[in-house]
Amino acid sequence: MTRSTTTFRVACAALALFAAATSAAHARSQGTPEQRRACRQDAMKFCREYVPNVQRITTCMERNIRRLSPLCRTQFR
Repeated sequence: MTRSTTTFRVACAALALFAAATSAAHARSQGTPEQRRACRQDAMKFCREYVPNVQRITTCMERNIRRLSPLCRTQFR
């Protein structure tokens, strides 16, 4: 293998690793499927303007904790 081929392969492997790590972190940041099901309606009702920003939606939901459905509220404990 030439040096440029090796460099290219290393760069591709690093990019693939970065993409995989980013995807996993993104999936975790959006909560579990159970959490999403429990809070989807409340998120759309109280925090629609922040979609798709998960961090801002979470902050909004925490501000509206008393207005959330009981099932969703349990996800924030």
